Amino acid sequence: MKALVYTGPERLDYREAAEPEPGPGEALIKVDAVGLCGSDMHAYLGHDERRPAPLILGHEAVGTVLQGSRPGTRVTVNPLVTCGRCAYCREGRDNLCPDRQIISMPPREGAFAERLAMPEGSLVAVPDGVETLHAALAEPLACGWHAVRLAKRMLVRPLAEARCLVYGGGAIGLGAALVLAVQGAGSIRLVEPNAARRARIAGAGPFDVLAASEEPADLIIDGVGIEATRKAAFATVAPGGVIAHIGLGSASGGLDARRATLQEITFFGTYTYTAEDFRQTAAAIFDGRMGDFGWIETRPLSDGATAFADLRAGTVAASKIVLIP
Repeated sequence: MKALVYTGPERLDYREAAEPEPGPGEALIKVDAVGLCGSDMHAYLGHDERRPAPLILGHEAVGTVLQGSRPGTRVTVNPLVTCGRCAYCREGRDNLCPDRQIISMPPREGAFAERLAMPEGSLVAVPDGVETLHAALAEPLACGWHAVRLAKRMLVRPLAEARCLVYGGGAIGLGAALVLAVQGAGSIRLVEPNAARRARIAGAGPFDVLAASEEPADLIIDGVGIEATRKAAFATVAPGGVIAHIGLGSASGGLDARRATLQEITFFGTYTYTAEDFRQTAAAIFDGRMGDFGWIETRPLSDGATAFADLRAGTVAASKIVLIP
């Protein structure tokens, strides 16, 4: 099969790769579309030691079952593979399973390929009438779903009464803003400094898209995760407020422990999603609650190297590039 293979920092090779071999309880899937994630970009830049070259990246996949219990079924893929037996899995916090795996990290190759093997339990059927491209967004939007669900438990006031602010107009930040709206937030602002991207996502949901915002917020979601956005979040969060940190842009800087202590600010990290978060996000996409997704751009998988280079150069206005094998 053909695959887009990461071979070293800023090097991708579209070439022949070994066919995936489904194990017991796994399905073979023809990949119909796969999103390009920020974590793929980190690996591409050589910033992720968990993803050593050579490796097939990509984990935001939708496809059609070729072999398995549901041949011919379109499915969106939960890329997390967990043990199902540990305390975290039994508690419904399977995203924290100590034995978790994710496709695009060894030992599991990713979805920038024509075919993919996945456990049957990781697959969610896509109903007739749902756009394949939309179903590919279940994974990034589930990150926001999980973050908002956790944040609601930490907020003192109801989400409908909270002032919400999201940093980042990429799929993670934009997805979090869409999820906030779906889950009942009444006041939502999204900060995106790139003017072309702001124009592209204006009207994507019931929220304001701004270049910057200094107005205090009760809930802040950092979908970027760099020193500058963490610093801005601590400067903007209201006393007693909550900061949910999704982005993995950089590992340090920007935390204000003194202000967090003196004004009782809650800062928490949020990693991916649970299997139930993924299913609920998929359902919200399928029934149209997440909008029309006019912020997607598609490119052939064979042009994936150019897509990465364009993202690296900052010339992409779309919040999400989806590659088509």
